[in-house]
Amino acid sequence: MSRNYNFCAGPAAIPEEVLSQLKEEIPDWKGKGLSVMEMSHRSKEFVEIAETAKQDFIDLLKINSDYEVLFIQGGASLQFSMVPMNLLTSNKSLCSYLDVGQWSKKAIKEAKKFGLVEISASSADESYKKYPDPKSWNIDENSLFTHLVLNETIDGVSLRNLENLPKSNLVADCSSCILSEPLDVSKFGMLYAGAQKNIGPSGLAIIVIKKELIKEKENLPAMMQYKTYADSDSMYNTPPTFAWYLSGMVFKWLKKNGGLLNQKAVNESKANALYSFIDESSFYMNDIDKVSRSLMNVPFLLSDDSLNSKFLSEAESNGLLNLGGHRSVGGMRASIYNGVPKEGVDSLISFMKEFEKSNG
Repeated sequence: MSRNYNFCAGPAAIPEEVLSQLKEEIPDWKGKGLSVMEMSHRSKEFVEIAETAKQDFIDLLKINSDYEVLFIQGGASLQFSMVPMNLLTSNKSLCSYLDVGQWSKKAIKEAKKFGLVEISASSADESYKKYPDPKSWNIDENSLFTHLVLNETIDGVSLRNLENLPKSNLVADCSSCILSEPLDVSKFGMLYAGAQKNIGPSGLAIIVIKKELIKEKENLPAMMQYKTYADSDSMYNTPPTFAWYLSGMVFKWLKKNGGLLNQKAVNESKANALYSFIDESSFYMNDIDKVSRSLMNVPFLLSDDSLNSKFLSEAESNGLLNLGGHRSVGGMRASIYNGVPKEGVDSLISFMKEFEKSNG
């Protein structure tokens, strides 16, 4: 079986070593004669799988006991609603949001249904090409939380320096950068991430939330309350067992391969190689402020956009998949998550060089 290189923004590449292990375990998990997909979520076998995955995630991010880790269905987009529903006290409560890209705008739209939203910083005037410096964020003292997207998948913009973050209840969408490098969780009141980029299959979100923020909300359905998941070890109902299981396999793979410090070095090497090639070329361009460039999502434009279809067709013929930019911005985008090996980025650069020679 041949494997192509997948640069999709999500669902994204899963490490080949993990997929090989999965192939062996799907019909018969550890001699039990059935697949994890067929197990009861209440069985001792699955409970062990779930508890081990949760602990490995905690170990990777060095999460202390002040926080609870929850596994919730629905992906990160559901959290756009759950965050204000759980953290605001009424529809008159104030919360702060950073407007730094397409996913920020979606989160803001949802939050306005549940409370008063102030925009504490925005890069809209710069076409979302530069992440606002934390020193410029204007956060009202009455705001109950401040929401930010750490890495904007579509625009390829990221907050790379976390040294000057304000000391407030920060809530961060980390969907496209989680586990790509170490992250100081103690700077945040809450983190959340959809699984389908750096963790595992789609349909699962992992939430890291300070225990003091988990409150019972009598007016909310049980399935929309963080307390429900905290009180039931995320098993109030049948959880997405396969996604949880495969995510745990990815956590084991990360720990086996040097943890997040090593993963940061690998990811920086991949991103630096691709950005350097683009910057040195007159045929390709990345117009994101260099301080704000994402390690995970590298958008780029061709000097002649009439060549876009040809580029994508020839790239696919060369085993380089899903390089089209998001429909809202166009161009190209290489998402180089943990599951994309350095060899994949090297192959992409080699193809880009040849395409430039033939079409530049």
